Amino acid sequence: MHQRYKNLELVIATKHKKEAVLAPVFVSKLGVNCRTIENFDTDQFGTFSGEVERLDPPLEAARKKNRLAHEMTGCALAVSSEGSFGQHPHLFFVPGNEELLLFSDFENGLEIVEKSIVTETNFAGQCIHSWKEAVAFAEKIGFPESAIILRKSESSHEDIVKGITDPKQFQEAFKNQLKNHQELWLETDMLAHLNPQRMAHIGALGKKLSERILSACPSCQSPGFGPVKNIAGLPCQWCSRPTRSIKTQVWGCVKCDHQEEKKHPNKKEFEDPMYCDFCNP
Repeated sequence: MHQRYKNLELVIATKHKKEAVLAPVFVSKLGVNCRTIENFDTDQFGTFSGEVERLDPPLEAARKKNRLAHEMTGCALAVSSEGSFGQHPHLFFVPGNEELLLFSDFENGLEIVEKSIVTETNFAGQCIHSWKEAVAFAEKIGFPESAIILRKSESSHEDIVKGITDPKQFQEAFKNQLKNHQELWLETDMLAHLNPQRMAHIGALGKKLSERILSACPSCQSPGFGPVKNIAGLPCQWCSRPTRSIKTQVWGCVKCDHQEEKKHPNKKEFEDPMYCDFCNP
């Protein structure tokens, strides 16, 4: 175990119980003592349901969470996450969940970031006209393990009901709303503690971040040495032409300007022809 942060206090800047999957990782990997802040308001930086617009990019929003947690507790170490949902950037018509985790070491002026995007998400929304349609949507997203948001239209914040996990509450809210509107909008509640798929993604990313924190720069020994840039061009197994797949990864330090190139980071020297723009246009 890396000794740099052993026995120091780390505040997890969350309102939605992300410490459940993050604290065990950081305790076991870094030897820190984790804490949270009671009634910590991360909604001021934006809500998935749209009542509060997120004005900042994900990294800056995470910075603000960590900074506030640091100011409130005096902890030199803070970690926060920020999630984004929508169409996957490389797969058409496939929803994606991108998560960002930021570790801040305020005493040493360090920021260590890890990001990942997955397609294993139940992020969805649908216009509903009947209880039969509502039940089908609920089954599709994994209700009641994953919560539902109910509103009169996709963009409306009026009469919104969030965090529905009880089937009886769901049916009553739906019938009450349908009396006043010809159609309703249902969507998955993406808050971490109400969405097991998202919580699992955050937990996996926490392991990845802890491993990066333990990775020391070969030049200055600062933590956080890891990938900063991907270089495409992995040759096709059939035609040897460059594909869009990663051939080389550039690793860099968060403190100094030291960088190193690591070839074949995915342990592949050639790419499957199905991913070649020439062999499979």
